[in-house]
Amino acid sequence: MASTDVALKDAMLIEGARGAALVDYTSGMALGVLGGGKDLDLSVAAAGNTEVVRAKMRALELLGLQARIEDILITLGSQYHVIRPLAGKTGKGLFLYLVLDRARANLAMARHQLRRIEDDIEV
Repeated sequence: MASTDVALKDAMLIEGARGAALVDYTSGMALGVLGGGKDLDLSVAAAGNTEVVRAKMRALELLGLQARIEDILITLGSQYHVIRPLAGKTGKGLFLYLVLDRARANLAMARHQLRRIEDDIEV
């Protein structure tokens, strides 16, 4: 089992990673961030993406779907933003947030690696 710090470090090892965060979508607070910079404030992005996760959860509920969200992908001109809600008991209400440089990242591989990180994380 990996701690939050280890999980974020593993996420930053993904090819093309620019930033990673573990976020509580009930409060919008980032429990940990790594990477980012002047042009990528991960705390602000985490809070904003909390609304994306909440909206999708509400939509599933309104539709009566019992499906689990595996991930949410937001594609920008130069970046991929991947949101992965955690499914385990200790991850309830949390999501992993990963920002990738679109020119350097392999999206399929990044999703696979995030799934592995999710399986190993212990909060």
